[in-house]
Amino acid sequence: MPLARPASVPIERDAHVTDSTSDEYVALITGAGSGIGRAMAVAFAKAGAHVVACDIDADSAERTAADIGGAAIAVAADISDEASVATLVETAISAYGRIDVLCNNAGILDSMALPADIPIELWERVLRVNLTGTFLVTHAVLPYMLTQGRGAIVNTASEAGIRGGAAGAAYTASKHGVVGLTRSVAWAYAKDGIRCNAILPGPTLTGIAESAGSFDPAGITRLGPVIALGERMAEPEQMADVAVFLASEAASFVNGAIVPVDGGWSAA
Repeated sequence: MPLARPASVPIERDAHVTDSTSDEYVALITGAGSGIGRAMAVAFAKAGAHVVACDIDADSAERTAADIGGAAIAVAADISDEASVATLVETAISAYGRIDVLCNNAGILDSMALPADIPIELWERVLRVNLTGTFLVTHAVLPYMLTQGRGAIVNTASEAGIRGGAAGAAYTASKHGVVGLTRSVAWAYAKDGIRCNAILPGPTLTGIAESAGSFDPAGITRLGPVIALGERMAEPEQMADVAVFLASEAASFVNGAIVPVDGGWSAA
């Protein structure tokens, strides 16, 4: 379900969500053209950030940036491509001079394919986007955060990142990898003022299923998700709110956390 497009987003410049000593801060968000990424872009803009809205679909990135207004720029980039990621980060630094928050949100599904059934090409594509892409953007942004002496990274993993029966084989493996990468970055750079956490969305009303081509929504029923809060799906804004919190001073002692945002599914 696509998000309704707001006419504009009010920017509150006195509302800081990072530890930055700058008067303004910058949030780079991948997959910002739709779904959870778009909701994150809007939420960070409302919280006072300049937003770099990145998406592989240039038009959707432009729509997100236009809806936010002057506090955002759009950048089309393929996070699975190292050169494209380098251009993305260079564009963000050229525009704003810093990156305080990175939300690695972009990802694709795998048509719920089981290990014996998934084509090798699909396996490699899903791993390349979801895991390697998250690494490539993190790898490119970290030197700037290290120079700043602070930064907050929020990765979008999945309920599939902590269990084996929540998605297809490639998606599950990729999101387990994102969880591991999150913990590695958190451990490696804690003394440098850089925090890294992950959210684990449960079933959420987004357009990610379109990336899977032959994805059948009925497949998620076969995999048996049980949502404790009324067996309903979440809205993207509910994921974005947690991401904003994890990047905020209120979460300044939260590092390496893997946070389910799933209505209680992980508690079942």
